[in-house]
Amino acid sequence: MAVSREKESLARVLAHEGGYSNNPNDPGGPTMKGVTQRVYDGFRKGKGLATRSVKSITTAELNEIYVRQYWDSVQGDTLPAGVDYVVFDGAVNSGPGRSIMWLQQALRPAYTGRIDGVLGMGTLAALKADKNNDALIDRICNARMAFLKHLSTFGTFGRGWTARVAEVRAIGQAWATGQVPQAANFVDGGQAKAFVDDANAAPSTAPADLATGAGTGGLGLSGYLYDLQNQLSPLSYTSEWIGKVVVVVALASAVLAIGGLGYRWYANRKAKRLAAALGTAPA
Repeated sequence: MAVSREKESLARVLAHEGGYSNNPNDPGGPTMKGVTQRVYDGFRKGKGLATRSVKSITTAELNEIYVRQYWDSVQGDTLPAGVDYVVFDGAVNSGPGRSIMWLQQALRPAYTGRIDGVLGMGTLAALKADKNNDALIDRICNARMAFLKHLSTFGTFGRGWTARVAEVRAIGQAWATGQVPQAANFVDGGQAKAFVDDANAAPSTAPADLATGAGTGGLGLSGYLYDLQNQLSPLSYTSEWIGKVVVVVALASAVLAIGGLGYRWYANRKAKRLAAALGTAPA
């Protein structure tokens, strides 16, 4: 990949990131131009330097962090035009491993390995075999949006993330098709970090198990009452009363059992969608 596109990619990422932010709802915490305080502390300590506020980050430090911890981590120089920028932007927003996972998801079925966030030989081979980078970028961005929509923070930052990914898609596809890409724009909220730690939990199947169990037990009880009704049939009044109880119990039990099975189907469906969005579904 040409060095000029690395710089142009960084310029667009920085436009999306804006300046300093410290939104209490942003899991990234204090952040300056996309670099969090935690990342900056690690960078300074690695050089034997005292930590300081990320507000004081220098241009040289900023560039080194972006190149070493993001561009090089996703092997930007080995990726096709457009794909490099798309994966790079995702790495800055959600971490290199997560962005590579979106790439791996997008490369299915050519990529048959695990969705593990490691850009190894299998991923690179599948990438080389894919000849339509324009469509690939679409799939990467779709995987990224599916992930974002399953985060508990989407209600707060969803508008910004959606606008950012839309621009990333357009810019990446322009590069992939040999066109001049548009400039990137800052949309508040789009700079918030999007981490898997904030993913929504899969719905529990416990209510379904409880309802199904209660329904099954109720059906058993209605059968017992039905037998009792037959035994008491000479006592017409008692038999009639038990018959009504049998009907009510049977209906209620059937509703519980069917409702439990229905909720289990719903919970399993939601869990599968969540696993697919988070890249944890089996290959």
